[in-house]
Amino acid sequence: MAAFIPSGKPAGEGGFTYLGVLFLILVMGMGLASAGELWSTASRRDRERQLLWVGTQYAQALRSYYRSSPGLAQYPKALEDLLQDERFPNPKRHLRQLYPDPIGGSEWFLMRGFDGRITGLSSASTDKPLKQADFPTQWSDFTGMASYKDWQFVAEKAFLDGAPGPGKGASKPAQAVQP
Repeated sequence: MAAFIPSGKPAGEGGFTYLGVLFLILVMGMGLASAGELWSTASRRDRERQLLWVGTQYAQALRSYYRSSPGLAQYPKALEDLLQDERFPNPKRHLRQLYPDPIGGSEWFLMRGFDGRITGLSSASTDKPLKQADFPTQWSDFTGMASYKDWQFVAEKAFLDGAPGPGKGASKPAQAVQP
C-alpha cells in the first residue's frame, strides 16, 4: 500500500486572506471617506471666500452707481445696469461682469428700496455658514449668522473702512473755534 500524501490547503487556514482583504478595503474606505469630508469642507470654505469677495464687488458697484448719479442719486433697477451705465454720454462700468452666487449657483436674492431699485443682495442659500467670526470690518455684522441668506451685501457698508472720520482709537478731529 502506498503512503497517504496530503494535497491542497491545510485545514484551518481557509479564508484568512479573504478576511485580510476585507479589512484592507474597510480601512481604505474609511480613509477615502475622511479625505472626501476634508475636501468638501475645504471646497465650502473656498466658496465662502468667493461669496465675500463677489458680494463686496457688488456692494462697491452699487455704491459707485449711487454716488456717480447725475442729478438725483439713485440705485440701479437691474444688475445689468452696473455693467453699462447709460446715464452718461460715455457709458460707465461699475462692475466688470455679473458674478454668479458661489454658494448656491442660483440667482441672487435682491434687496430693493421703496422705489424698487436694488440696494443690496445676498445668496439665496439657507445653508449654515462655516465661517462665524473674523469678518472684514464692513461685514462684521455677519458674525454668528444662521445662513448665507443673512449675509446681506448692501451699498451703505461697501466703503465702511474708507469712510471719512476718525478711525478706531483716534480722537475727534480738531474743530475751528469761532471768535
